[in-house]
Amino acid sequence: MSLSCICNDISDTEKLAKNFAEAVSSSGAFVSMFGDVGAGKTAFSKFVCKYLNVKERVTSPSFVILNEYKSGIIPVYHFDLYRLENEGISTIINELEEYSEGNILTFVEWAQFSQNTLPFDRIELNINYIDENKREFIFNSFGAKSNEILKRLSI
Repeated sequence: MSLSCICNDISDTEKLAKNFAEAVSSSGAFVSMFGDVGAGKTAFSKFVCKYLNVKERVTSPSFVILNEYKSGIIPVYHFDLYRLENEGISTIINELEEYSEGNILTFVEWAQFSQNTLPFDRIELNINYIDENKREFIFNSFGAKSNEILKRLSI
């Protein structure tokens, strides 16, 4: 299943993130994120966390590889694979699979560096930079759980 929308500004992105948070709040999800630097992967993640009532300060995991937020409606795990080399990614692939199970939300930024080894049931989110304010969000689901989430997502 596939859904797409254009967000004309940051408030549109926040509304989309709120809808996404509502769609995943009861089931969790594994989200592989794709997009250039500055496309809005971390901004989208921050807004989703806001609407899942995460109390911790949500930051980019670029330098730490993983941020964990456990104060919200469901636990949120936020990975960034950008700084890992092939050998580094191979050491966390099994861990990533564990983060795809249960009622948790896992974001994986720079998923293209995962060497196509991410869990089968996932949502792939492509964020395309159109201009300084405008972004295109494309959601693709792979698996039954992710299909159900996209059915609940109101765009």
